[in-house]
Amino acid sequence: MRIAILGTGTVGQTIGSKLAQLGHEVFMGSRDAANPKAVAWANKENLNKDSTQKHALFGTFANAAAFGEVIFNCTLGVASLAALRMAGAENLRGKILIDTANPLDYSTDSWALTVANEDSLGEQIQRAFPDSFVVKTLNTINCDVMVNPNKLSEGSDLFLSGNSAAAKARVASYMRDWFGWRSIIDLGDITTSRAVEMYIPLWRCFRKYVNSYDFNIKVVTI
Repeated sequence: MRIAILGTGTVGQTIGSKLAQLGHEVFMGSRDAANPKAVAWANKENLNKDSTQKHALFGTFANAAAFGEVIFNCTLGVASLAALRMAGAENLRGKILIDTANPLDYSTDSWALTVANEDSLGEQIQRAFPDSFVVKTLNTINCDVMVNPNKLSEGSDLFLSGNSAAAKARVASYMRDWFGWRSIIDLGDITTSRAVEMYIPLWRCFRKYVNSYDFNIKVVTI
């Protein structure tokens, strides 16, 4: 499959590398056509392949979005809308847009959310690109756990939010087949992005408590 990764940070590179290693064609997009991080990532992934075919590509946000059949938004939450506008509504139209971003202000130690309670980044993206199928997921876990949930000592839960049941079903299958997620909870429509985004300050507290990035939560019932 042709997959676009928007963003060159640790999340984008981790997801992109996993998908390239699975044999997908992965196009990493950024503001600049030859972003140094994207170039280095693509060179590394292509060297790791036995085939002469390049599975890792790089270019602008628009290049990546036009290329991808499925698109991952791995940009910083405060920059996501601007990045997606650069990607272009025409390149996003009719496609599943997997949103992994959190609307966090890192300028202070409090990790304040820039949007919460009555709105969410997931909703803002869906409103800005109504012809795309936004599915919020993967934003509640560290990137290493995103692509390898089996590294944890027990099974845990992944959450999905989105307006399209069909799109969420496809994303759930991607999460199972590509990354190995077995317990996936559909929280409901895109407004439930508020809940998973507001969980992030608590995630930060957990991180300090367990002194690790590699953890997740599991919903347990009677």
